[in-house]
Amino acid sequence: MSRILIVEDEDALRGDLIDYMHLQGFDAAGVGTAGELKKALEVQARPDVVILDITLPDGDGFHLAEMIRARLDCGIIMLTAHGDTESRVRGFDSGADIYLVKHSSLREITAAVHSLLRRLPQNQAHEGQTGTWVLDTVSWTLLSPDGSSVKLTATENSFIGALIENSGTPRSREELARILSRRQTQFDNRHLDAVVSRLRRKILDQTDIAPPIKSVYGVGYSFSAAGKIGSPQPGEARV
Repeated sequence: MSRILIVEDEDALRGDLIDYMHLQGFDAAGVGTAGELKKALEVQARPDVVILDITLPDGDGFHLAEMIRARLDCGIIMLTAHGDTESRVRGFDSGADIYLVKHSSLREITAAVHSLLRRLPQNQAHEGQTGTWVLDTVSWTLLSPDGSSVKLTATENSFIGALIENSGTPRSREELARILSRRQTQFDNRHLDAVVSRLRRKILDQTDIAPPIKSVYGVGYSFSAAGKIGSPQPGEARV
């Protein structure tokens, strides 16, 4: 049973969401503050999806999304009254997978949860797929085991390369920041997490396979599948 954690300070809406999620067969729980969220993440089972409000009495949902994304491989749905473009962009940059405004119906919110669960690594139809991801550092292309290709930016190419070179062992945030830094740009944790969030979405959108980028709490990131650096072999045709 998938676990849904609802972070919403409006008691009525939080209660409605919990009740409706229960009716849909989910294990749902709710908290009303940032402090309660942090305690829940420490003492309760890991959520599969967090439904997160932006404006809480003791915290900022954008910062909380960054914290969740750094600690957990779970889905994040932002549910907020802020529907402007700037808030949406900031929400996605903070790590949200889906951004909804509060006039969304309970059915629409539940449909978003189902959609996100299908895309998460533990629920992927491709879970358990064997094969090797190949990073072509010359053309800045990541080739998935089924032959789909993802065109990377220079930063994404360097990031994936650093993970694959480490043979599955996590790279620390500090080490990755040094690798990705340029003379004119200094990477901090927020920049790094934004890169990872966008890259995960890009891989999933273009390959329909769970992104093989794993967050390692307290350390950094690792490549969670077989991977190598080099040109694709003749049988590994690009799509």
